[in-house]
Amino acid sequence: MSENPRKALLPRSQLDCYRIVRLIGSGGFSLIYLARDEETQDEVAIKEYFPKQYATRDNEYGVTVIDEKRMTSFNRGLKLFFLEAKALANLRHPNIVNVRNCFIDNDSAYLVMDYEPGKNLGTYIKKRQGGLSTNFIMTVFPPLLDALNLMHSQQHLHLDIKPGNIHLRPGGNPLLLDFGAVHQISDEPETMHKSQIITPGFSPVEQYYAKGNIGAWSDVYAVGATMRACLDGKPPPASTDRDAGKENLQPAVEKYIDRYPRWLLECVDWAMEIDAFQRPASAADLRDALLEQSGRPDVDSPTETELS
Repeated sequence: MSENPRKALLPRSQLDCYRIVRLIGSGGFSLIYLARDEETQDEVAIKEYFPKQYATRDNEYGVTVIDEKRMTSFNRGLKLFFLEAKALANLRHPNIVNVRNCFIDNDSAYLVMDYEPGKNLGTYIKKRQGGLSTNFIMTVFPPLLDALNLMHSQQHLHLDIKPGNIHLRPGGNPLLLDFGAVHQISDEPETMHKSQIITPGFSPVEQYYAKGNIGAWSDVYAVGATMRACLDGKPPPASTDRDAGKENLQPAVEKYIDRYPRWLLECVDWAMEIDAFQRPASAADLRDALLEQSGRPDVDSPTETELS
């Protein structure tokens, strides 16, 4: 079956108290618009639940399922969309997108967020073809890790960190986007509901498997892989291929030692260990190693997380 083209809402379309300006982005499960709040005159970003695999627009506004066989999948995605809204509403951090509203309309759902001008990290990496500076990396990643640390402290995992989900505001101030894969941390890994979102190159090996032990360390791997993409200008090999020996990834500390400080390269390699037990145990551990320029700790020196 050919992929269904999605028809975006037209400029000047009305949604609740918001007037659509234009389409500004899209993903597998949503379209994103720039809009104006007609009550406050603020510019906002509105995310419309619109899965491309099994939905279409039946008129100027309405979102409908292509066929009844897809209704269960559509409703499951709609539930996850509301879980994203709920998770974001409880996360207040300067580097996490701020949610203003969430509502049902047109047989779909809409998430209203602050609009932040800037550029996408994925697009920026592709344009620059890697080789991004130490200063750039240190501007972007410690704040993101701080935001992740807050998420993890509230028992949430992001599970879809990649360059395309990082927004760069003017000056490089980052904003973590797209919480559609967010899941609750469970004390019983075998009962944890696993994310179905996998991004080769950025998802850790444990995220591929139903019984994989995912946790804060899984998001840490994705951050490390995103940092590595800033150096290489492309996604790293898939973690499953690395684990199976099908792909070899030269350690950053070997490949780039003449271009970057050792402590930074050690942090990248540490975060990207295939074995989760060899990675930083928390986002805070990696953040602190970057800020302190201490690099990877000695094997015999336990981290603060391990001691707590």
